[in-house]
This record gives sequence, C-alpha cells and structure tokens, in this order.
Amino acid sequence: MATLLELAGVRAGYGGGDILQGVDLSIDEGSLTCIVGPNGAGKSTVLRVISGLLHPSAGTVRFRGESLTGRSPRTILARGIVQVPQERSLFPTMSVWENVRLGAFSVPDRRLVERRLATVVEMFPIVAERRREPAASLSGGQQKIVEFARALMLDPALLILDEPSMGLDPKTRTLVFNTVREMNRSGRTLLLVEQNARSGLGIASHGVVMESGRVRLEGPGVEVLNNPEIARLYLGATA
Repeated sequence: MATLLELAGVRAGYGGGDILQGVDLSIDEGSLTCIVGPNGAGKSTVLRVISGLLHPSAGTVRFRGESLTGRSPRTILARGIVQVPQERSLFPTMSVWENVRLGAFSVPDRRLVERRLATVVEMFPIVAERRREPAASLSGGQQKIVEFARALMLDPALLILDEPSMGLDPKTRTLVFNTVREMNRSGRTLLLVEQNARSGLGIASHGVVMESGRVRLEGPGVEVLNNPEIARLYLGATA
C-alpha cells in the first residue's frame, strides 16, 4: 500500500519542552492505525501536530508526499485530513440533520453535498431516523456516530478519531468500534488514538505503542495486542 502520511523525527511540545522525542510514523492508504500508550505518552500531541494545531520544533510531516510542516489547520483540513475530537462536538439544540449538513460547510457544490448526504445516510441510518430531533436527545454513542457522519461530509482522505470510546458503556463502545471498522472496510483510511487498547488494537490493521514521547513498538494490530510485554505494561495482564 502507498504511504499516505509520514512523520519523520518529529519533536513537539508546549512551553519550550518537547513531549514528542523524535516520532517516526507512517500511515498507509486504506489502513486502520491505532495508537495506544499510557497517559502522557504523546498520543494526543501527535494528533495535534498532524492537524496543524501544534507546530513541531523539529522533524517533518508529509501527506501524499507534500510537506504539511508549519501549515495552518484550515490548510490541512482542505488537504483532506479531518479530526473528530474526543469531546462531544455536536451543536445540542440543532437537529441531527442540521449537524450533519454543517460538516459540508466548506463545500460550494450543492449537488455534491446532496450526494454525500445520501452516502452518509446509507452508512449511518440514524441520521435519517433521528433527523428532526435535537442532537442533545441522542445517547453518547449515538452522538459519536453522528460526529462520524458529519466528518464524512468532507470526504476525508484521512479520518482521525481521538478517544472515540471515552465515557461510553461497554455495549455502546462495541457499537462505536464496529462502526469504525465498517468505515475502514468501506475504504476509509483511519488513525485512531484509544485508551481501550484491547478494542482499538483488535480492529486495527496497524498498531503503534507510544511511551515517553517515542514509538516503542509497532506492527500488525493483533500482533501488538498479543505481545507479552505490551500485555503486561498496558493491558493489565499479570503473566
């Protein structure tokens, strides 16, 4: 598979101190990459660098061979990188339909918007089923799926999901992870940061473990999940 996104030697941080200590990371077209690691490992900082919210102090970020280093978030969004944040981001008093349509705010072609709406509704039936209801009336998991739908209105080349299962009950987490897997199976390239390492690595084609601002281990998701050292350090196993 062709490389879609590449980080090489990236260092970045806040207030003069680097959290990322030379991160090398490649994401292939069509892959589902999951980054796991303890709190403070630098997972969210990687996402902020990719999205342009934080500029690296060293290293490069390349997307389809083009440098994104130092680019603005708006420019990176226009290149096709869309992030769904960890926090709930729907407008609670607006309807589900209005929230989803808002995802295409920067798309001038109305016919294209309607075609994307039709595609989104086919993938996420809840958008049509609850279209007139305020977003606040949905459960946490339903809101997250509507956030996915809204993000797809920009037809992203890379969809970034930051802790999508945060705060969800086990049944709803399963629904969200199944939805993530289906988006990948439909051809989407996804980058996922997850605290729930078992579930995230279990669906990932590529797993990445970060610790202390560095990539400590990477490989096929299931292999990373079954690595004894990772099980002991991050998954709570005792043997």
